Amino acid sequence: MNTGQKLVYTTFLTLLISAFVCTQSTMVAAAGTRGIAPSAEEIDPVQAGEMAPRFTVRTVDDQPFMFDPARLEKPVILITFRGGWCPYCNMHLSELRHVVPTLREQGIDVYFLSGDRPQLLYASLQQETREDIEGMGYTILSDADMAASIALGIAFRVDDGIFDYFEEKGRDVEGSSSMQHKALPVPAVYVIDDDGMVTYSFVEADYRVRLSADDLLKAASEVAN
Repeated sequence: MNTGQKLVYTTFLTLLISAFVCTQSTMVAAAGTRGIAPSAEEIDPVQAGEMAPRFTVRTVDDQPFMFDPARLEKPVILITFRGGWCPYCNMHLSELRHVVPTLREQGIDVYFLSGDRPQLLYASLQQETREDIEGMGYTILSDADMAASIALGIAFRVDDGIFDYFEEKGRDVEGSSSMQHKALPVPAVYVIDDDGMVTYSFVEADYRVRLSADDLLKAASEVAN
């Protein structure tokens, strides 16, 4: 190979490598663009038709719990809520007690993801809520570090004034997670089939609006056994 051929070959190889690196960078950027949004209205949530993300949360015993959509043995419903300090979250948990047993009978696992740290997953709930769900076998998991919420695209930044407001109301929102991320999840519901595909999503920036128990049953009927 003469000098001219070597130069052409080297140039071609350089261009090929550059194109490959650029493609890989684009793919990574496209897969990892979700983060903590500036506000609840600016989130970029996972939608129906997308594969569910993998993430790790923690159990009430502070043990890691990995959710891996590639290894599901049955359909799953993920229900995210802000924390036990939130009255609307308490009402939603209480309402869903009417359908959680039915969902399980249909072969669906139901996981509740809370913004509270493991030690407060149940302790922070209102007494009435704890009584309502007692014996229901609720699986409540801690997403205190927002790993699941970020992966799902529903985490958003909260202004310090909001935390101050809640603290004046006797709710230590920041302390409930023991984190410094200044973020909360938008309440959401995801129905995921056993292939890891999201078949239904409900995401509402207005935390007062929640998916009804009846609508959850309808959404779950697509993946029920």
